[in-house]
Amino acid sequence: MPMPTIRPATPADRALWQPLFEGYANFYNTALTPQTADTVWGWIHDPANPFWCDLALDETGQPLGFVQYQLMHRSLGGSMVCYLSDLFTTPAARGQGTGRALIDHVLAFARARGLPNVRWLTAEDNATARALYDSYAPRTPFILYSIPTT
Repeated sequence: MPMPTIRPATPADRALWQPLFEGYANFYNTALTPQTADTVWGWIHDPANPFWCDLALDETGQPLGFVQYQLMHRSLGGSMVCYLSDLFTTPAARGQGTGRALIDHVLAFARARGLPNVRWLTAEDNATARALYDSYAPRTPFILYSIPTT
């Protein structure tokens, strides 16, 4: 499979992005409301919001995956880092280099801006993705706590 083209999602790309975002939500057994999708789509296209989405497309322009990322304060480093919020590839694109290309794309974004680090979370049981992530660096010893407030 040839390497995908990776480019920013444009306002005209909603029909390409939406099924990918829905697939991502389904992968994590998360109900996705139209309001949530609209909110995230708005973040992507709000120039005042440092939140980006890039699409991976095959040679015919069909979507293979997406990556969404943002800036995050790192107080102990006294700097901003890049937080890779969401990474998803279609089942057909898995194992074909699309996920690696998307991660490398975000790493290049961070390097070009002098950001010292890219970080992300994944599910403990996401073995396929973790094999890819482990090829970049060992997992950290941190444990996530998430406490609902509503």
